[in-house]
Amino acid sequence: MSQGTPLNEAQALDWLRQLEDPGQRYYAAWWLGRMRSNHPEAVPLLIQALTERGPRPDPASGIDEPNPVARNAARALGKLADSRAVDPLLAALEFSDDGLREAAARSLGQLGALKARQAILRRLAPGPLVAGAPRPGTSRLTEPCEALLEALGALGWQNEDGSTVTDRKPLLEVVQAYVDHERPLIRSAAYRSLLQLTQEDCWGEQLVNLLLHNELQVRRAALLDLGVTGWRPAGAAVAGTLAENSLKLIALRGLVENSPARNRTSPSPSPEEVGLLLAMDDLL
Repeated sequence: MSQGTPLNEAQALDWLRQLEDPGQRYYAAWWLGRMRSNHPEAVPLLIQALTERGPRPDPASGIDEPNPVARNAARALGKLADSRAVDPLLAALEFSDDGLREAAARSLGQLGALKARQAILRRLAPGPLVAGAPRPGTSRLTEPCEALLEALGALGWQNEDGSTVTDRKPLLEVVQAYVDHERPLIRSAAYRSLLQLTQEDCWGEQLVNLLLHNELQVRRAALLDLGVTGWRPAGAAVAGTLAENSLKLIALRGLVENSPARNRTSPSPSPEEVGLLLAMDDLL
């Protein structure tokens, strides 16, 4: 991998255009997503990079994943809010590399790609004993269930034609099948999705319970999941979680900004929001 970093957008685009150095392409894809590039060539180049396949590079490259350029391109496309990325990401969702499917699922959720709902459901439908079963010889699951569940919650209930889904039971049954998964991160993703889809407090309470888990990684995931849902009753528990203040601040900010109850027209915060903002001040 070539050393150094792009100094500007033009260099990042040049690195992604060239085909000789995958390390440069890998970094350029990340850079364009991280910087939310709006250059007219960024999305077409990333879509082209999404088709690139390659083995895990030499460990000396510092890149520790197969199909690294395609994975970073998939991640970047989720950050650029361009509908042209939806169909290529849907195609990536069918690829054999579960890491690429994971990146594609997360980006489809970020893009609010409603046409992805059925494809995501199809991958989760076999249930936790099949889709959620460990892949032999690895620590990964057969499907990237965490990302797929999170994407379903992000997509909500709207149809592509602007109507709302009327028969919600099949989708909820698929997600609910994962609430007892042996891995707490999968349970957290299922609780998050169900809370977003149903607004039922019981799923927020389950996430709060995970803030007491003995593994820091699980507590971190639950913090971020609560922030995404905007479930404000979690405020005190979030502030008191044994985790980094930086993550607690992100979660508290999410409770303020992502709450379905937020009044976006009022110039003044509600008393509930004031309490969350004070909790944030205490962590600074």
